[in-house]
Formats: sequence, structure tokens, C-alpha cells
Amino acid sequence: MAQKYYAVRRGKQPGIYRTWPETQKQVNGFSGAQYKSFTTEAEAKAFMQGSAVKTPAHRSAKTRRTATPKSASAPVSATITVYTDGGSRNTGNVAGGHVKDADKAAWAYRIELPDAIETGSAGEFGATNNRMEIMAFRNALQKLVDLGQTTESILFVLDSQYVLNAVNKGWLAGWKRRGWKRSAGPLVNAELWQDVDRLLPQFSNLNYRWTKGHATNQGNVFVDHLLNETMDGMRRDAEQQPVTHRHEVVTKTQPVTKTQSVVAKPTPAAKPTSAKSSATTQSHQTTAQSVADIAESLRNLPFGDN
Repeated sequence: MAQKYYAVRRGKQPGIYRTWPETQKQVNGFSGAQYKSFTTEAEAKAFMQGSAVKTPAHRSAKTRRTATPKSASAPVSATITVYTDGGSRNTGNVAGGHVKDADKAAWAYRIELPDAIETGSAGEFGATNNRMEIMAFRNALQKLVDLGQTTESILFVLDSQYVLNAVNKGWLAGWKRRGWKRSAGPLVNAELWQDVDRLLPQFSNLNYRWTKGHATNQGNVFVDHLLNETMDGMRRDAEQQPVTHRHEVVTKTQPVTKTQSVVAKPTPAAKPTSAKSSATTQSHQTTAQSVADIAESLRNLPFGDN
């Protein structure tokens, strides 16, 4: 993976960092945080100084991006905003080349509810970029159903024209009419699209907006960082499963900005009873039972009965 420089122009401690976890600490919970990642230190310094950067501010693991869909529009505000993203580290020589079995891929979503933020991400080896984009969208829909959030106004923000066109341009309905096939042949990831088709009718007010990948939209930048973090942690060996998964949630006790990250605090485990304490208790119980047995035997002796 290419080295990265994370520039935090506005945050707890502005500066240039080399890892996403370090950067995340500076922007989590900071209202109006401004940060981007770059492949060169010079670009990061230019961003810190407020200079324009000619090259893209963030390069994803994805192999292909497409133009803005013309029909992508959405209301200015919504009760719930959802960001989804998927990526694949295709090691082929050209964009769109065949994905190898050992190539890492991952998806991520971020659901901004009125009083909480939910995020989720998981990885898969040998999966394509499109598959991860669909999975991010499908899993976010399923999470909303699980949360009982199907009647609120929901805005989906994503950078995949493929997913947007499937929903907005009737591709999904056409595939379904043809028995989940394309007019030109088999439909790849048909099982995922069937899940999407099952989930969409459960919502009463869904809206969509396209955003340029990894540019200025902080929600999109967040989910891209999240899925890349998932891929960074994937290991394909005997000691670790080939798929990683994470799910986090935070309840808003104070106003939360749209760039705030999510940290789940583990519940303290109950303090185990020591082996010494358990053995002492058992010894006391055995002694008491023995005394009782002796007393019962003495009462049964035939004293004074002859």
C-alpha cells in the first residue's frame, strides 16, 4: 500500500500524521474538523498552508470511478444521513483487471441518526469493487431495518454510480423481470441485488445523492478510511479468519458533528471469584456437615435404655 500523509488543518492538534489512527484522535468530536490524506508530504504541507492541491486529496483502494449521475438529487436535509463505500485492492496491472484470490476488499457504512451514530465494516478476499459497493449499501439498509428506522426521511450519500443507477434508473427492476439476469448475460452479484430488492420496499422516504469520492465530503472520507482500516487488518493465515468485521455505535449525549468518529467502550467484565476463596467456602461447608453427622450419631446411641 502506498504511504500516506494525513494533514489535519483543523483539529485538536493540527499537523501532519502518518497513520489514520493518529489522525482519527485529532478529529474525533472536533466540530468543523478539516483533514485530508495525501501520497506526498509536499501536498500535505500545501493543504496545511491553505494552498490549492492539483492532485486528488485522497486516493482510494478502488480501481475505477465514474462520472456524476445526472439524476442524482436529494433534499437539503434529512432526519437520517447514511454514507456507504466499498473498495478493492486489485493487484492487477490495469484498472478493472481480474481480482486475485489474495486481493483484499472491504465495505463500510456510517449511519447518522438524530441521537446516535452507527458504523459497520467487514472485509473479503478476492472480491471486486462493485461487490463491496453493493454490500455496503445492502448492509446499511438492513441495519436501518434492524433499528426500526424505515419511515424517517433518509438520505444516502455514496460515490458509486453503479449502485445509484441500479436504483434510480430502473436497472434493478429490469434484472428482476428477466429472472435476475442482464439483457447481455448473467448478472454478477445477483444474490446481493435480490437482498436490496427485498429491503427497498420497506422504506417510505429514501433519497440519494452522489458525491465525488475522497474529496471534501467528510462522511465519504470517513467510510473510506474505515474500509481501508479494515483491509489493513486482514490476514489470511491459519491463526486468523480471512474476513474481519467491526461494528460500533455511540449515543449522542452532546451535539455530535458529522465528522465525529465512533468509539465503542467495552463493558467492564465481572470480577471472577478466586480459586482460593472457592476452596475455603467448600472446606467450611464440609466441616459443618461432618459436625452435624457426628451429633446425629451420638443422639442415636442407647445410653440409659437397659
